[in-house]
Amino acid sequence: MNSSKITLDLILERMAEDAEKVQQRVSKASEILQGQLNYELGQTPYEIVYEEDRVKVKHYSRNENAENKLKVPLLVVYALINRETMLDLQPDRSVVKTFLEGGIDLYMVDWGYPKRKDRFLTIDDHVNGYMNNIVDFIRKKNNIPQINLMGICMGGTFSVMYSALHPEKIKNLITTVTPSSFDTDKGLLHIWMKDLDADRMVRTFGNIPGDLMNLGFLLLNPARLMIDKYVGFMENMDKKEFVENFVRMERWIFDSPDVPGETFRQFVEDCYKNNLLIQSKMFLDGKRVDLKKLTMPLLNFFGEYDHLVPPTACNQLSKAVGSRDVEDVNLETGHIGIYVSSKFQKLFAPKIVQWLKDRDKEDVAASKTDLARPAVRKKSAKEGGKFKIDKNSQSGTVRAV
Repeated sequence: MNSSKITLDLILERMAEDAEKVQQRVSKASEILQGQLNYELGQTPYEIVYEEDRVKVKHYSRNENAENKLKVPLLVVYALINRETMLDLQPDRSVVKTFLEGGIDLYMVDWGYPKRKDRFLTIDDHVNGYMNNIVDFIRKKNNIPQINLMGICMGGTFSVMYSALHPEKIKNLITTVTPSSFDTDKGLLHIWMKDLDADRMVRTFGNIPGDLMNLGFLLLNPARLMIDKYVGFMENMDKKEFVENFVRMERWIFDSPDVPGETFRQFVEDCYKNNLLIQSKMFLDGKRVDLKKLTMPLLNFFGEYDHLVPPTACNQLSKAVGSRDVEDVNLETGHIGIYVSSKFQKLFAPKIVQWLKDRDKEDVAASKTDLARPAVRKKSAKEGGKFKIDKNSQSGTVRAV
């Protein structure tokens, strides 16, 4: 039987073609990298409306042409680690932009960069100090009793604490990739933290360096976070849009503020090691954080493939709160993909906009009912009866595929 053979001329011809293609790609990549690149973060216009120490509050101008503008403003609280610019990373993948187009009056906390003197700031200083002052500022500015609150990662944990301690000030609560139950071994970070000597780190560094924490995060998945992404860059470096987005993400990753030392120590001890929050055993300034006092509607997002905050660290919250209007949304993506993936851009922010609008409509309907039936309410109160409106529970898990 004669076996087919590839001629030497054909092999050399293919090698020449491949070499020419590589040369063209490298030449084009060189032009892109040496040319003008737009890699700015957070390009949506805003103004600083509140400042306290290192902390600032951004207020974004919503689209006045948007239909059904929400009456109640939304405050977004990001983590102390990395920066809130993740929500406005690039023009075509901006959670901020989607919120504004949906008619949300948006405020966002910028935690800034801690200085040496901030080493002694506690979780209580952030939750009952800065956050409470900001919430009161927004309430006073808009002449309203309550606002909507959205927390992200560690900022979500702070938001859960705040809402449990000040439920009368929060109308609706949204948590995204928020750790609330730390008794899990599904994520390497949770395993490491249980043996971490936080006291020694704080004594050594004061504030915990952002670069040190970044290195730790990269080591959680070095193959994907330190090798794969740069291989992907080499394969796509002749595409300007890809390069711009890659540089934006790199700028965001390595723009990591330090974390105040005492806040870091308390978070490790009370949350990661002793898991006090989900058990309603955590105390801030002598006050117990009772999750049963979370009676406002709750929308809880988490990522199926989140290596930092696995689903088991997030999905216990809905069972621990006192609210009857709770919804879990499990998206099949990672910790950052929820905010920047083109696929989940269509599922994440629009879901939040609609969820808030639905509850705005319920409030309007309830108000009209109350106004239409003043005698019934008055009679019910006079006779010692109870007047109660039950909302439909929306517990469950929604998978986006």
